[in-house]
Amino acid sequence: MGAAKPTVLVTGVSGNLGLRLLPLLEGYDVIGVDLHPPKTTFPLRFVRMDLGVEESCRELFYLIRETGTSAVVHLAFVIDPVRNGILDLDRMWQINVAGTARVMEAIAETNHTEFQVEKFIFPSSVSVYGTDLAGPATESSPLAAHTLPYAIHKMDADKVVQERSPALRGCGVFMLRPHIYAGASVENYLLGAFRGTPNGKGPRAERMRQAGTRLPCLLPYGERYLNNRIQFVHVDDVARLITYILGREEPEAQRLTVFNVAGRGEPLTFGRCIATAQARLKRVPGLWLFRKVLEFLWDREISAIPPEAAPYMTSEYIMNTDRLRKFLGPDYEQVIRHTNESAFADCFQR
Repeated sequence: MGAAKPTVLVTGVSGNLGLRLLPLLEGYDVIGVDLHPPKTTFPLRFVRMDLGVEESCRELFYLIRETGTSAVVHLAFVIDPVRNGILDLDRMWQINVAGTARVMEAIAETNHTEFQVEKFIFPSSVSVYGTDLAGPATESSPLAAHTLPYAIHKMDADKVVQERSPALRGCGVFMLRPHIYAGASVENYLLGAFRGTPNGKGPRAERMRQAGTRLPCLLPYGERYLNNRIQFVHVDDVARLITYILGREEPEAQRLTVFNVAGRGEPLTFGRCIATAQARLKRVPGLWLFRKVLEFLWDREISAIPPEAAPYMTSEYIMNTDRLRKFLGPDYEQVIRHTNESAFADCFQR
């Protein structure tokens, strides 16, 4: 008989990244945790669990210990409150920030008497660095997320991971800070702006979608907004990176390893993105009016882009990924297969 497969537990398994990750985990027994079962034919054991409640910490501890889980990939995070139907900010915080702490507490409790869980992987976000950066952010750049609840929650969860990593005893912690996810299967604020999809929950948005109506891509007047640069990372490349880390056998020199993650090659300008998306550009006079238009579309449930996202849609924030390239070495192009340009272009494949 062959050796038993190692067991990996994936929270947020039903999300887009979780679904893209599952086909790459054939060498593992997979435990999937989420509020709703994933739409997949991949063989896994699914456990319904709400990480937004305190009891989930004990439930997760027993599940990890019972299954002999050796690695935890923590993907559970409310990114788009409209799509997830979770609009209450405290409820979001409980899932996003307190939920991350609960997962790490369960691992710490498991490893207290026996070094069972060997790896913990958590995707943070480029948004933790804030906006209008003076230059490409490195992993040691200060965290300055603001305005947008998702970004603030990512920053708070990022700090939780940094603070709690030493308590995981014998567990290597990997925190990824990916730039904007891209790919045909991906939906997020920025891609929604370029696609022009009226993705609100209101009846007017539904009629617009049925009619194939496409909202214009908004930007304030001024060349700087068209020339702002941005990076993307294909969701499949992030899934490959997670799989690569799971399969890596060499022990890490430090307990917490942080990587900026973006597509290969040069960043794109917003102008280039608009051209690739074949979007209709609509200019407005100033940032104040730009936000007011977002508020109008949000309040009428035409768009799911919150007005608080305005600074992240009108500024430049790019990252230095030298540390990741050094870590992957000769495997870099096999793991990060997409350039920024090809990752973004895949969002608009017919």
